[in-house]
Amino acid sequence: METTPQVLFIEGAIKSKHIESVLKGFSKAIHTGAHQIFLGQVRADIIEGQTVTGIDYSMYPEMAEKVLKQIIDDAVSKFDVDQIVIHHSIGLVEVGEVCLFVAVSSGHRKACHAAIDFCVETLKKEVPIFGKEILENNNHIWKVNK
Repeated sequence: METTPQVLFIEGAIKSKHIESVLKGFSKAIHTGAHQIFLGQVRADIIEGQTVTGIDYSMYPEMAEKVLKQIIDDAVSKFDVDQIVIHHSIGLVEVGEVCLFVAVSSGHRKACHAAIDFCVETLKKEVPIFGKEILENNNHIWKVNK
């Protein structure tokens, strides 16, 4: 059986076929009782009177992967989950497209929920991935995570 990498950087938007392929590969172990996913999507925010049309993501690959793997290790030990994958876009992602995919499996739903929340919040604070929001006038502004 082919396994999906826990951490993966994808050029451009994360497509539904990719998400589906990851979910098909999730563990079928008899102790797994819950699966939960989080999809982060680019919004058409208004910044300085201009609409965001996309976000151009960049990163330090080795450092970003190391930090993401540590987040996964921490979540597995804190929340007693079975499996976690985190896939993030690099490059341009247009409004309405998915840029972040986190999936968790566990024996129970509450552990999945807690692990998803931990992974997303920690990722936004600690992972060196940078988003340049592209505005409708082709100007840009560096994204501040909230």
